Amino acid sequence: MSDARKGEVAMKGNPVELAGPKLKAGDHAPNFECVGEGLSIVTLAETPKKPRLFSVVPSLDTPVCNIQTKRFSKELAELGDSVEAYTVSLDLPFAMKRFCGAEGVSNIVNLSDVRNHSFGKNYGVLITSLPIPLLCRALFVVDAHGAITHVEYVSEIASEPNYDAALAALKAAAKA
Repeated sequence: MSDARKGEVAMKGNPVELAGPKLKAGDHAPNFECVGEGLSIVTLAETPKKPRLFSVVPSLDTPVCNIQTKRFSKELAELGDSVEAYTVSLDLPFAMKRFCGAEGVSNIVNLSDVRNHSFGKNYGVLITSLPIPLLCRALFVVDAHGAITHVEYVSEIASEPNYDAALAALKAAAKA
Protein backbone atom coordinates (compact mmCIF):
# COMPACT_ATOMS: atom_id res chain seq x y z
CA MET A 1 0.00 0.00 0.00
CA SER A 2 1.69 3.18 -1.19
CA ASP A 3 0.00 5.50 1.29
CA ALA A 4 0.84 3.37 4.34
CA ARG A 5 2.31 5.21 7.32
CA LYS A 6 4.14 3.51 10.17
CA GLY A 7 5.57 4.83 13.41
CA GLU A 8 3.21 7.78 13.95
CA VAL A 9 0.83 5.86 16.19
CA ALA A 10 1.35 2.99 18.62
CA MET A 11 -0.94 0.58 20.41
CA LYS A 12 0.40 -0.15 23.89
CA GLY A 13 3.87 0.85 22.71
CA ASN A 14 3.84 -1.18 19.50
CA PRO A 15 3.85 0.87 16.26
CA VAL A 16 0.93 0.24 13.94
CA GLU A 17 0.52 0.89 10.24
CA LEU A 18 -2.06 3.41 9.08
CA ALA A 19 -3.63 3.62 5.64
CA GLY A 20 -4.33 6.96 4.04
CA PRO A 21 -2.98 10.50 4.13
CA LYS A 22 -1.86 12.41 7.19
CA LEU A 23 -4.26 15.35 7.18
CA LYS A 24 -3.43 18.74 8.63
CA ALA A 25 -5.19 22.00 9.44
CA GLY A 26 -5.99 23.84 6.23
CA ASP A 27 -6.73 20.68 4.22
CA HIS A 28 -10.17 20.26 2.73
CA ALA A 29 -12.09 17.59 4.64
CA PRO A 30 -12.32 14.43 2.52
CA ASN A 31 -15.66 12.82 1.81
CA PHE A 32 -16.64 9.50 3.36
CA GLU A 33 -19.52 7.04 3.42
CA CYS A 34 -20.35 5.80 6.90
CA VAL A 35 -23.36 3.95 8.25
CA GLY A 36 -25.58 5.91 10.59
CA GLU A 37 -28.54 5.01 12.72
CA GLY A 38 -31.14 2.93 10.92
CA LEU A 39 -28.41 1.70 8.55
CA SER A 40 -28.57 4.91 6.52
CA ILE A 41 -25.51 5.97 4.52
CA VAL A 42 -24.07 9.28 5.75
CA THR A 43 -21.54 11.30 3.75
CA LEU A 44 -19.63 14.45 4.67
CA ALA A 45 -21.76 16.40 2.18
CA GLU A 46 -24.90 15.34 4.06
CA THR A 47 -23.66 16.63 7.42
CA PRO A 48 -24.85 20.11 8.45
CA LYS A 49 -22.85 23.04 7.10
CA LYS A 50 -21.69 24.13 10.52
CA PRO A 51 -18.57 23.39 12.56
CA ARG A 52 -18.20 19.65 13.09
CA LEU A 53 -16.14 17.53 15.45
CA PHE A 54 -15.22 14.02 14.35
CA SER A 55 -14.08 12.05 17.40
CA VAL A 56 -12.51 8.84 16.10
CA VAL A 57 -12.20 5.86 18.44
CA PRO A 58 -11.16 2.21 18.07
CA SER A 59 -14.26 0.89 19.90
CA LEU A 60 -16.80 2.40 22.27
CA ASP A 61 -16.59 -0.79 24.36
CA THR A 62 -13.10 0.12 25.62
CA PRO A 63 -12.34 2.32 28.65
CA VAL A 64 -10.55 5.25 26.96
CA CYS A 65 -13.09 5.43 24.11
CA ASN A 66 -15.85 5.44 26.72
CA ILE A 67 -14.18 8.31 28.59
CA GLN A 68 -13.54 10.27 25.37
CA THR A 69 -17.11 9.99 24.13
CA LYS A 70 -18.68 10.91 27.47
CA ARG A 71 -16.27 13.83 27.96
CA PHE A 72 -17.11 15.33 24.57
CA SER A 73 -20.82 14.78 25.17
CA LYS A 74 -20.59 16.73 28.43
CA GLU A 75 -18.41 19.53 27.00
CA LEU A 76 -20.48 19.92 23.83
CA ALA A 77 -23.72 20.45 25.75
CA GLU A 78 -22.82 24.13 26.27
CA LEU A 79 -22.39 24.71 22.52
CA GLY A 80 -25.90 23.52 21.70
CA ASP A 81 -26.94 23.60 18.06
CA SER A 82 -24.04 25.78 16.89
CA VAL A 83 -21.94 22.67 16.21
CA GLU A 84 -22.39 19.03 15.26
CA ALA A 85 -20.39 16.18 16.76
CA TYR A 86 -19.77 12.64 15.56
CA THR A 87 -18.17 9.54 17.01
CA VAL A 88 -16.61 7.44 14.27
CA SER A 89 -15.53 3.83 14.80
CA LEU A 90 -15.73 0.41 13.22
CA ASP A 91 -18.33 -0.62 15.81
CA LEU A 92 -21.65 -1.71 14.37
CA PRO A 93 -24.37 0.97 14.50
CA PHE A 94 -26.42 -1.21 16.86
CA ALA A 95 -23.56 -1.43 19.39
CA MET A 96 -22.93 2.31 19.15
CA LYS A 97 -26.61 3.05 19.80
CA ARG A 98 -26.66 0.65 22.76
CA PHE A 99 -23.57 2.29 24.26
CA CYS A 100 -24.93 5.81 23.92
CA GLY A 101 -28.30 4.80 25.36
CA ALA A 102 -26.70 3.11 28.35
CA GLU A 103 -24.32 6.05 28.97
CA GLY A 104 -26.82 8.85 28.35
CA VAL A 105 -24.95 10.23 25.32
CA SER A 106 -27.52 11.95 23.12
CA ASN A 107 -25.77 14.94 21.53
CA ILE A 108 -23.22 13.01 19.43
CA VAL A 109 -24.13 11.27 16.17
CA ASN A 110 -22.64 7.80 15.71
CA LEU A 111 -21.03 6.89 12.40
CA SER A 112 -19.86 3.35 11.70
CA ASP A 113 -17.05 3.00 9.16
CA VAL A 114 -17.56 -0.76 8.99
CA ARG A 115 -19.08 -0.76 5.49
CA ASN A 116 -16.11 0.27 3.34
CA HIS A 117 -13.60 1.93 5.70
CA SER A 118 -13.80 5.12 3.62
CA PHE A 119 -13.50 7.42 6.64
CA GLY A 120 -10.48 5.46 7.88
CA LYS A 121 -8.77 5.48 4.49
CA ASN A 122 -9.60 9.10 3.58
CA TYR A 123 -8.69 10.54 6.99
CA GLY A 124 -5.60 8.37 7.50
CA VAL A 125 -6.85 6.58 10.62
CA LEU A 126 -7.38 3.00 9.40
CA ILE A 127 -5.03 0.59 11.17
CA THR A 128 -4.04 -2.15 8.73
CA SER A 129 -1.36 -3.99 10.70
CA LEU A 130 -3.57 -5.74 13.28
CA PRO A 131 -5.46 -9.03 12.92
CA ILE A 132 -8.65 -6.99 12.46
CA PRO A 133 -9.03 -3.47 11.09
CA LEU A 134 -9.52 -0.71 13.67
CA LEU A 135 -9.44 3.07 13.59
CA CYS A 136 -6.78 4.86 15.61
CA ARG A 137 -7.76 7.52 18.11
CA ALA A 138 -7.97 10.91 16.40
CA LEU A 139 -9.84 14.21 16.37
CA PHE A 140 -10.82 16.37 13.41
CA VAL A 141 -12.54 19.74 13.55
CA VAL A 142 -14.09 20.81 10.24
CA ASP A 143 -15.47 24.33 9.78
CA ALA A 144 -18.74 25.26 8.09
CA HIS A 145 -16.95 25.56 4.73
CA GLY A 146 -15.40 22.08 4.85
CA ALA A 147 -11.88 23.08 5.86
CA ILE A 148 -10.08 21.17 8.58
CA THR A 149 -9.12 23.56 11.38
CA HIS A 150 -7.74 21.05 13.90
CA VAL A 151 -6.25 17.56 13.66
CA GLU A 152 -4.89 15.26 16.32
CA TYR A 153 -3.68 11.74 15.66
CA VAL A 154 -3.15 10.48 19.22
CA SER A 155 0.32 8.93 19.23
CA GLU A 156 -0.59 6.22 21.77
CA ILE A 157 -4.01 4.72 21.11
CA ALA A 158 -4.47 3.87 24.79
CA SER A 159 -4.08 7.59 25.71
CA GLU A 160 -6.76 10.26 25.78
CA PRO A 161 -6.70 13.06 23.20
CA ASN A 162 -6.17 16.76 23.90
CA TYR A 163 -9.79 17.69 24.60
CA ASP A 164 -9.05 21.36 25.27
CA ALA A 165 -7.32 21.97 21.93
CA ALA A 166 -10.12 20.33 19.95
CA LEU A 167 -12.83 22.15 21.88
CA ALA A 168 -11.03 25.49 21.44
CA ALA A 169 -10.83 24.89 17.67
CA LEU A 170 -14.50 23.91 17.56
CA LYS A 171 -15.55 27.00 19.55
CA ALA A 172 -13.41 29.24 17.30
CA ALA A 173 -15.01 27.72 14.20
CA ALA A 174 -18.46 28.27 15.72
CA LYS A 175 -17.70 31.99 16.23
CA ALA A 176 -16.29 32.47 12.72
